[in-house]
Amino acid sequence: MKAALNIASVLDRISRKAGKASAWLIVPLVFIIMFDVITRKVDFIRLYFSEFSIDYGYSVSTILQDLEWHIHGIILLMTFGFGYLANAHVRVDVFREHLRPRRQAWLEFIGLIVMAVPFIFLMGWQSWILMAVSFHQGEGSESLTGIPWRYVIKSFMIIGIVVLSMAVIATLCRLAAYLFGSREEHEEARDSLEIFNYEHHRPE
Repeated sequence: MKAALNIASVLDRISRKAGKASAWLIVPLVFIIMFDVITRKVDFIRLYFSEFSIDYGYSVSTILQDLEWHIHGIILLMTFGFGYLANAHVRVDVFREHLRPRRQAWLEFIGLIVMAVPFIFLMGWQSWILMAVSFHQGEGSESLTGIPWRYVIKSFMIIGIVVLSMAVIATLCRLAAYLFGSREEHEEARDSLEIFNYEHHRPE
């Protein structure tokens, strides 16, 4: 179980770093949105970029709008794993909140094996198909003046699934140590898991 905890630590660290690094994309995204609004709403700037589009065949507004949803997609896909590890996702099971920590751990462990693991395999396979089709078709923006190489943004579906799978494997390893390991491993796993709700019960 100690090896499992070590593996969990490595996967956890990679998943969190990927999520945190991707979250910084919100900064350029804000500036792109601001610049897009300015170029479309301020008359003399809008006219300048309209002439630019005519002269060079590129629509700055279309490219900026493509960039906006591309960056939105990257942020979303790359932070799923970090969100799960930090227990920042929405949990709607009101019954789970009243269970003791060990039962919460069992519910999470079974849920990950039955639901999360098949979901990751299915989404990974489908993401690969979508990306491969996009690549072979040379898919680009729906607008002729938009960003080409649509397969690049679609490849982040695969990368995001890999990052999420790291978070799920890390959690499964820690749950296994929590449920089946020695007392020391149990405590180490408990301290690194963020899935528990201690509002009603103290940790076991």
